[in-house]
Amino acid sequence: MHLEKLSLVFLLFIYMEVSAQEKGIIKGKIIEQSTKQPVAGATVAIKDNPFSVSADSSGVFILTNIPVGVYTLVITNIGFQQKVLNDINVVKDKTYYLEAELLQDARQLGAVSVRAFKGENNPSIPVSAYSFSREEIFKNPGAQGDIFRAIGILPGVVSSGGQYSAIAVRGQGTTDNVYMADDIPVFQVSHLEVEGFNSGFNDPNGGRFSIFAPRVIDNAVFQGGGFGAQYGRKNSSYLGLGIKEGNRTNAFYSGQFDLIGFTLIYDGPSGFDKKTSVFASARYQDFRYLEKMIGLTSAGLPSYGDYLIKTSTEINAKNKLTFIAMFNPEEYTRTAADVLKSDNLNDDNNSSFVGKSKVNKAVMGLNLRTLTGRNSYWKNILYYRMLDVNNNLGNSTPQIDNSGNIIKSGGIPYETDLRHIKNKQFETGYRSIFSTKINRGFTATGGIDVARVDIDYARNLKHTDTLYTLNAKDYRPNPSVYYLILDPSDFNAAVKNFAYNVSGYVDLSLTLFNHLTLNPGVRYDYTGFTTQHTIAPRISGSVGIDEKQSINFSAGVYYQDPSFSDIASQPAGHRLKNERAYQYILGYRIYFTPDLKFTAEGWYKKLDNLAVQPASGRPFLTSEGTGNAHGFDVSIIKRLSQKYHGQLSYSYMKSKRDDHDGLGEYDYIFNLPHVISVLGSYEYNKKWIFSGKFRYATGRPTDKYIVHANVFNDQAHLRYSQEIVSKNGERLADFISLDLRADYKFQLKKIGWTAFFDVVNVMNRFNESSAIFQPLTGQTYFLGLAVFPTFGIRMDF
Repeated sequence: MHLEKLSLVFLLFIYMEVSAQEKGIIKGKIIEQSTKQPVAGATVAIKDNPFSVSADSSGVFILTNIPVGVYTLVITNIGFQQKVLNDINVVKDKTYYLEAELLQDARQLGAVSVRAFKGENNPSIPVSAYSFSREEIFKNPGAQGDIFRAIGILPGVVSSGGQYSAIAVRGQGTTDNVYMADDIPVFQVSHLEVEGFNSGFNDPNGGRFSIFAPRVIDNAVFQGGGFGAQYGRKNSSYLGLGIKEGNRTNAFYSGQFDLIGFTLIYDGPSGFDKKTSVFASARYQDFRYLEKMIGLTSAGLPSYGDYLIKTSTEINAKNKLTFIAMFNPEEYTRTAADVLKSDNLNDDNNSSFVGKSKVNKAVMGLNLRTLTGRNSYWKNILYYRMLDVNNNLGNSTPQIDNSGNIIKSGGIPYETDLRHIKNKQFETGYRSIFSTKINRGFTATGGIDVARVDIDYARNLKHTDTLYTLNAKDYRPNPSVYYLILDPSDFNAAVKNFAYNVSGYVDLSLTLFNHLTLNPGVRYDYTGFTTQHTIAPRISGSVGIDEKQSINFSAGVYYQDPSFSDIASQPAGHRLKNERAYQYILGYRIYFTPDLKFTAEGWYKKLDNLAVQPASGRPFLTSEGTGNAHGFDVSIIKRLSQKYHGQLSYSYMKSKRDDHDGLGEYDYIFNLPHVISVLGSYEYNKKWIFSGKFRYATGRPTDKYIVHANVFNDQAHLRYSQEIVSKNGERLADFISLDLRADYKFQLKKIGWTAFFDVVNVMNRFNESSAIFQPLTGQTYFLGLAVFPTFGIRMDF
């Protein structure tokens, strides 16, 4: 009797515990990727749990009474590839909402069968493609949630670790990549890419930090080359970014706080319309305390903000409207007092620069997606983008001893407004894209783009300036003088103009003989500022050897518009040409298991009509440059399953350029013969995740030069200069970096917390600066952070 009572009490206790267990809901909609139509009957299951449900006729599913925690969803349906969604965070008494797109089952198309590589096994993208989820970007060690730092580990991609966010791909530059955010072309994607620091030209290394705050990007797909005709006006690689959509059911709030600032996120219903959701993010970053922590107070003060709002409205069953607006201001100031905080000018990569830079970027867009039939949809995108640069650039002239030590007594003569650059760009554009699936093995996509570009550009040099970097072949009236005089007449310019750009394109994807997929396409572009018409045919494809192996190929012509800053800085009547690239890719791919993929690709590029600078310090450019690049990439990627994932990749890259200035062919700045990347992540338990990233790259090419001392022959006015005798004739030390990260998750009432510690460059190897005397030559400023720690806390509630 006592045993029976004890059993009843025990069962009642268990019932009370289960009943009191904190629970939430997962709800979503499944659509077909190629047609955007609902997928009825898809099975949605939680991995390693008994919860599963089928989507209804409109593709909607709902999983109820799910205990609080982080889960993996597995979505399956006959005729489609299985899709795996990681890091589904269920919060108490709230509904996690998602939309997922399914691809056709590749086995029925004679290609490979995969499960874990969502978005990458697309027959219309046969060459290497890599996808990232929102949480994969956030947890990437050393990335601090920056999508471009996360991509930096991919084969064929070069970044500069903790110093730069921008990427260079397969031997080309950081400004040569196509960036699309929700089908809207985005051009300025980085902060602190300060125009005018280097005689009026942008830093070839790109910006330092992305304009996309952590966890703003919901998904990303990257192609290192061979992308379709739908994407153009850049000729190196393609990165498609999907901005997070708001939760339609419940409001979620997130916050991230770390050493350099904060990020706040709202994700939920609009409050004014039941069919509209809102995702909003606000980030502000200020480097004041970080600089004090690492002893870099001489660098000046950079700060920036990133503010984004996106609304999504289901107008009806066939029409979905999204609106996005981004505003990204930044500011950088350096004073003479900052210069005095340096001890030795030779060790200060900021040189003697003083001044102030203010940049505002903004993007707005409307995207209407309409289902026009059972197998087709139509997208219409209206967008506006703005760039407003206002830079007052000057320099200081500190007195130094023979060892380069700054003599701090008596102050420093300086001027902050030696060069003033105003660069305003406005673009209003419209894109119309129609896609239809004619049958199971044949899809077609066509579209047009029209844009008006307005430029208001002014560049002013207050008085004659002295340049202490010169080329051995630069004209000098007196060959024994080892410096250049820059006259205002050689520098000043003012342009206010507009032009129209028009594009048309067609992409086809068809499967033949159940094993061969071909993707032919052609693109037409008219560029108003160059008055040039271009035709760019392209083709890619894959041959399925068996269910796991395929051979992939691509060839095509790719054109790139000159940068608007370069166009505006040219003399009246002088037009630059569109840069042209011929690309050829051949690759092999095998899936050893559904979550383990090996890829090898060889590639070759031929480049012409490149914009080059005939004379040092002068903004005048010509389109006489040529170049070539070749190499191969090898990677093996283990996607998240069990408790670990990782990646190992090796890239061989050779890139040559010829400016046809009499100096001959030279190594391009992104000629890095050997690049090795290793990424590993281990989930110790549901609370702890440890990850690390190691990168090695051959040192970048740098100019070989001769240092001339006391160029004015005046000990009271001691100045040095460098004469470049071989363009990129030497190399910097090899780049080596180790990034480490630890994440700890825990729950306090209704708030989910993630504490993280993320360190860039633990080994303290920082070899991106040039050799001695660079600070005396007017070279580009950068914010050098040898060790960049980020530790903070993230809240989700």
